[in-house]
Amino acid sequence: MERSAGILLPIFSLPGHYGIGTLGKEARGFVDFLCAAGQRWWQVLPVGPTGAGDSPYTSVSTFAGNPLFIDLEGLAGEGLLDREDLEAAQVPAGKPIDYPAVYASREKLLRKAFSRLSGAKAQEVRDFTERHPWLKEYASYRAIKSSFGDLPWYRWPDEALRQHDPAAVERQRIELCGEVAFHESVQFWFFTQWEALKTYANAHGVKLIGDLPIYVSLDSADVWSERREFLLDSQGRPEKVAGVPPDYFSAEGQLWGNPLYDWKAQQADGFGWWIRRVEGASHLFDAIRIDHFRAFEQYWAVPAGAKTAKEGTWEQGPGMALLGVLTSWFPHITYIAEDLGILTDGVHRLRDRAGLPGMKVLEFAFSGPDNAYLPHHHPRHCVCYTGTHDNDTILGWYDQASEAERAFAETYLGASDRESVRLALLRAGQGSVAELFVAQLQDHLGLGSEARINVPGVAEGNWRWRLAALPDAALAQEIRTLTWCFGRC
Repeated sequence: MERSAGILLPIFSLPGHYGIGTLGKEARGFVDFLCAAGQRWWQVLPVGPTGAGDSPYTSVSTFAGNPLFIDLEGLAGEGLLDREDLEAAQVPAGKPIDYPAVYASREKLLRKAFSRLSGAKAQEVRDFTERHPWLKEYASYRAIKSSFGDLPWYRWPDEALRQHDPAAVERQRIELCGEVAFHESVQFWFFTQWEALKTYANAHGVKLIGDLPIYVSLDSADVWSERREFLLDSQGRPEKVAGVPPDYFSAEGQLWGNPLYDWKAQQADGFGWWIRRVEGASHLFDAIRIDHFRAFEQYWAVPAGAKTAKEGTWEQGPGMALLGVLTSWFPHITYIAEDLGILTDGVHRLRDRAGLPGMKVLEFAFSGPDNAYLPHHHPRHCVCYTGTHDNDTILGWYDQASEAERAFAETYLGASDRESVRLALLRAGQGSVAELFVAQLQDHLGLGSEARINVPGVAEGNWRWRLAALPDAALAQEIRTLTWCFGRC
């Protein structure tokens, strides 16, 4: 990676009039802001359709895009929606995302747009589906799930469909052909708009960093259609599930509940599922952050039915057997290892052997002079963050930090209060020898805990923060000056 800088902002946090950020003009406007600010990277969170808790890390498909991100004005421009439709969907800008309301509004409008789809555009959808084999399974899953009142697939009353019997699935696909075609069309719109946004960003010198969650949801098209890739019993239920032990974020650990991979079966297959997964992500992003990299070396396995993640044990991950496949199949992709959490020498060795940059989070740095996250300890081949989507903003972190932590931060940074600490921390990140420095946009804006994206271990109330408007030219110039000063423009 070249010496550069970027900003972390989820798609859903973009401003706009329709309740949630989209791939429309505001996204292009943010690219313009990044360009003006001298930033070469825009980091986003996973962009798949969300499941439980509206979390982007609990998607119902590792391949599909989130329908909520589709730009309604773009559909209107194609004659698929009317101006009256757009006006009815508008909500006051900057309000936190009301997911139930947004889901209801989008469902109605996307179905109206689908009802107007015909001719050459309908053929484009069919051609798109043929080029993307995962879409047939995903659309079938969504259609069948809807026919059973949105029950998870492992509770569907038809055993043949639960077991993904090909003949039974095909019969249902024919019977539900209209619903299947609707979901195929929605994905066509998402990917068409995403490609246009990525092309626009790259043309302006901005590259996209995406996030590849380590696990997928049990109730997902992926597990339903490719159960052999996961450790499940004959009824499709996991005996052990994913999580992490107690750490900085949670005294109880985090019980994620995702099914674990059958690494032996995947390796025997040459990790074909992972190859297809990363290939799909490579069309969306210029760089991929490998979420929870620690699990590639060892992962935390929790017995199904456990109340907390404390009851888990460490088990051996796939290591270089998988990472070697991914880096050799996709040498053009820039990977970032999310090597946070409880680390061992084995995790560090695996990251270095794979040649991946790790992450240094400044909000974790101020326990004392020996802390590896302090800028004077950074290696060049790493990515420095003020904080990730799981952290508070700088101001929120400062407000919640212990007295000792605040005192050391002020001494180290030469700062005296929360605002001067914020500015000094941004300067310290820019000045780090790390090849890439990424800050949350909230930190450039000087926002507090009200703008936090996620609180790990808390199931409700996350993923809702939005901008009221795009940041202005004055902030862009301020960021650009600092970025230029430290050789990152």
